[in-house]
Amino acid sequence: MKNNFNVTQKLISAHLIDGEMSPDAEIGLKIDQTLTQDATGTMVMLELEAMGLDRVKTEVSVQYVDHNLIQADYRNADDHLFLKSAAQKFGIWYSRPGNGVSHPVHMERFGIPGKTLVGSDSHTPAAGALGMLAIGAGGLDVAFAMAGEPLYIKMPKILGVRLKGELPDWVSAKDVVLEMLRRYDVKGCRGMIVEYFGPGLGNLSTMDRHVIANMGTELGATSTVFPSDDEVRRFLRAQHREEDWTEISLDDDATYDLEDEIDLSALEPMIACPSSPGNVVRVKEVEGKPIAQAVVGSSANPGIRDFWVVGEILRDRNVHPDVSLDINPTSRQVVQNLIATSSFPSLFRSGARFHQAGCMGCIGMGQAPASGKISLRTVPRNFPGRSGTLDDQVYLCSPETAAASAMTGKITDPRDLGKLYDLKYPRYEYPKDLIINTDMLLAPPDDGREMSLQKGKNIKSFPEFPPLENTYEAPVILKMGDNISTDEILKAGVKVLSLRSNIPAISKWAYAVIDEKFYKKARKVYDEHGGHIVVAGENYAQGSSREHAAIAPRYLGQIAVLARSYARLGWQNLINFGIIPFEFANPEDYDAVEENDIIKLENVVDNFLKGQTHYATNKTRGETYELKHNLSIRQINVIVAGGVINYFKMSSGKIHAEHS
Repeated sequence: MKNNFNVTQKLISAHLIDGEMSPDAEIGLKIDQTLTQDATGTMVMLELEAMGLDRVKTEVSVQYVDHNLIQADYRNADDHLFLKSAAQKFGIWYSRPGNGVSHPVHMERFGIPGKTLVGSDSHTPAAGALGMLAIGAGGLDVAFAMAGEPLYIKMPKILGVRLKGELPDWVSAKDVVLEMLRRYDVKGCRGMIVEYFGPGLGNLSTMDRHVIANMGTELGATSTVFPSDDEVRRFLRAQHREEDWTEISLDDDATYDLEDEIDLSALEPMIACPSSPGNVVRVKEVEGKPIAQAVVGSSANPGIRDFWVVGEILRDRNVHPDVSLDINPTSRQVVQNLIATSSFPSLFRSGARFHQAGCMGCIGMGQAPASGKISLRTVPRNFPGRSGTLDDQVYLCSPETAAASAMTGKITDPRDLGKLYDLKYPRYEYPKDLIINTDMLLAPPDDGREMSLQKGKNIKSFPEFPPLENTYEAPVILKMGDNISTDEILKAGVKVLSLRSNIPAISKWAYAVIDEKFYKKARKVYDEHGGHIVVAGENYAQGSSREHAAIAPRYLGQIAVLARSYARLGWQNLINFGIIPFEFANPEDYDAVEENDIIKLENVVDNFLKGQTHYATNKTRGETYELKHNLSIRQINVIVAGGVINYFKMSSGKIHAEHS
């Protein structure tokens, strides 16, 4: 091995089985572990069934139930039974409902430095805190990884962020990643892996690193990586897993494609304003606004410390009478260890509301705020309507800022608590040993191939999609702006999440946040034109890995998206399900296209297979636009086949592109 590798390069090199480590080249990576959660896992299991897989081929695969926890009717309960039966059949660990959020539980029980992890959840990179290469992907990519296939991605550039100094009182890890979002916004790290290094690392715990790695997704990054050092060893020792530790550090003369630096000692409390994680300002700039809710927890602030510090701030004090303080514990193990501290009764006496261990309000599964009222949350995202309230006013902040504001009833810089209440900043001391709870983790049987899948009446088989045609003439039925999120393409929340295993039903919610009439329009033009096209600006389909944001539009006849640019996960999901992700060669052409314009795409298959330029003819306006794409030869073959499942089922080599 070369002696000038950074940590990311070491991880990629050790798992590279296809391609070369040059920026933007497609590479195939061997995947050691996978995680799925219930909002995406039902579709993954149906995809495994469609592929005819007997048993997963990874070292470890885990199915978590952490999203669809509210059982308002039979549908979520049926999904849970289905997932348990699928886990047993395919050889997958099963984390029962209420056991906890996938990302912190996976770190506690399964994460191993030096391993690769791919998950059907966009915040899978949280495991980078352990020195893993962890990547979020659409469910179909995860299903193929479970089948032993490589994970294909574009070789990212590596942004090295040097940390120095120590966080001051009342400032914590959430403020570090919010500072990164202030610098880079939600698309500034697309095509990159962010790697943190430097002397400041010694002042960040493993769970602090988890907070930063988790929200690297909000930067648009492919992943976030930390070294595996003595702090990671301490974390695994406390989890009774020290034997899984191995040191992984960058070489002395390692370099990065890009570099930045953060002085931890110079940071102050930060907050992301509605309705984007990138809309970051200092808390001081918005203090004084009245709030109605504060939510603490989620995969973005999942550690015992994050709850403990809130309890210590509220010790012998009450939550403001105008505020609901909601505590979302992230695992049963966290709850059990929190109960062992004096902070737990402090939280209880303060008036905080406790909920079951899971994603809950982060994914719109309950805890929706009052209409038009401000909700402070330690969650990773505040996209419009994600909370379950259409006119929500969600701010993202640290546990310290949430606790201070819950106490005062208004957005409050936690540093002011020293003056207001003569409070000293409570600093958490990590215990050498933890209470370990594995009671709700079910190991797979040695052989479950003869077991049957328990499919409730809401679980429908995976739909079949046709291959790509050579010519299309279809209307643009929706034009969108920049940074459209998957929450807007296919919303979250109680009403919709329970339909994830029923594509015909969930398709009725496609783009409903943007245009509630989209479904009816799509069905109408499907009958008249055989499909439709949508147009978008920069960074289309950012946010969640939910492949339903591609499957549902495909089910409604979506042929192509014409955009200025794409987020990585959304772009890959479009390809997986046979939707063409075209980009305007001239970005100004975006302005020329309007809703209801008729677009003709000619010689589509021929152009793909021969490596020729694509054009879109706007028949309504008499204009022609040059189109481009960034598809590899493999991805072209997938698109032509009508999606990756079709491509997988084909005898190898019948359709081949000549050029990328």
